[in-house]
Amino acid sequence: MIEIPNFKSLDIQNILFDYNGTLAEDGEISEEIHTLLQDICNKYNVFVITADTFGSVKKELKDFDLEVIILSSDDHTKEKKTFLQKLGENETIALGNGNNDTFMLKTAVISIAILGEEGCASEALFASDIVCKNITNAMQLILHPKRMIATLRK
Repeated sequence: MIEIPNFKSLDIQNILFDYNGTLAEDGEISEEIHTLLQDICNKYNVFVITADTFGSVKKELKDFDLEVIILSSDDHTKEKKTFLQKLGENETIALGNGNNDTFMLKTAVISIAILGEEGCASEALFASDIVCKNITNAMQLILHPKRMIATLRK
């Protein structure tokens, strides 16, 4: 349980990552992200949701204890939000950077927008509780919840 004074009480069970532009750059994850992702997988149920633009997500994430969801509809924005709601919006942190992450970010109990190398859509930015300059900082925030408390308390 994470208690954020004058904001929210959190019982985080799940972490939901967008893939390209958030967790990966050009379809690949770095060694540093690999290590942090393993640590997050050891603490939470982890899900990666993606259109798999580069066709690499299953290969890149094959060694992790997580679930990969490949989007199949014509409305990725709605599909991401619907998946988050199935997980439980009150126990899931969502991370993303694109316009199609907006509803997912608005719905999650805590949402983190990633600026990253690909940039961040303004809709995703304004839908988020926290903005991080890169995925490494965001993952560290999840692994060290007191940082999240310091950022979000009122």
